[in-house]
Amino acid sequence: MTHHWGYVGAFTSAALFGISSTLNKIALENVHPLVIAGMIYFVGGVLLFGIHLSPLHKKLLSLFETPSETETTISKNDYRTLAFVILSGSIIAPLMLLYGLNETTAINAALLLNTESLFTVMMAFTFLKERGVRKDYLAVLLLLLGMVFVTTNGEFQRLTLSTELTGNLLVVGACFFWGIDNNLSKFLSKKRDIVMVTGLKCFIGGGILLLVSAVLGISLFVPLVALPYILSVGAFSIAFSILLFLFSLREIGSMRTGVVFGISSFFGAVFAFLILREPVTAVQTASGVIMLVGVYILSRRS
Repeated sequence: MTHHWGYVGAFTSAALFGISSTLNKIALENVHPLVIAGMIYFVGGVLLFGIHLSPLHKKLLSLFETPSETETTISKNDYRTLAFVILSGSIIAPLMLLYGLNETTAINAALLLNTESLFTVMMAFTFLKERGVRKDYLAVLLLLLGMVFVTTNGEFQRLTLSTELTGNLLVVGACFFWGIDNNLSKFLSKKRDIVMVTGLKCFIGGGILLLVSAVLGISLFVPLVALPYILSVGAFSIAFSILLFLFSLREIGSMRTGVVFGISSFFGAVFAFLILREPVTAVQTASGVIMLVGVYILSRRS
């Protein structure tokens, strides 16, 4: 597998995840957000287990095969790692984000959600000892700047980070746990049966979120009008996006994958414009170009 396929995987994963905000926004008109979170993960898990049991499984694995780097067996330690991944990334983080969004403004949340990439890079640098060359850090800077301006449109005067402190801290906390998820997932990405690993992560995480919804007394009923959006997000923005994300972790590491994945905010703005007709400003367009330049610089060999 060539060097560039890892970046292609991260870029595609970001694009698939980027459309989820638009489709979820439509589904939110009829379904509770916690139920949507549980359903999309659960649907993604069911789809991946279906692929795992089908003839398509071997063909899909061959596309992701990296013989010199993959491990054929899954040990008890791997299941422990998977448990922490599910707990941090599929349970704690979504719950913190859900309650944080109720306590802060949309622009605050948009800005603070970018800290996921920052936490991913910092943890990979500190604990996994991942390092880059000078051009990598320039690319990281461009991508982080682009993410900030794409999500806030440069309207920093509307930020109220000190007044909605509880909500802001919950959003940052969610990003911290997603950073843990991203870095721990690197160990799982080395497993040859990456489809089963991704399926377990989605299926168990989604099932627990639905169980939490039921315990809280939230109706699990999903109207027919919302079903196509939930199924689409579960299949593409969760199942295949996470699958490609794990593949990229294997190929280019946590730091680079986490930063490239941040371009999903740009794709989110593009899809919102195309589907919901939400305006995209000149600032957001320019920021998107800066992010694309950052991805290009990052993907170039030293």
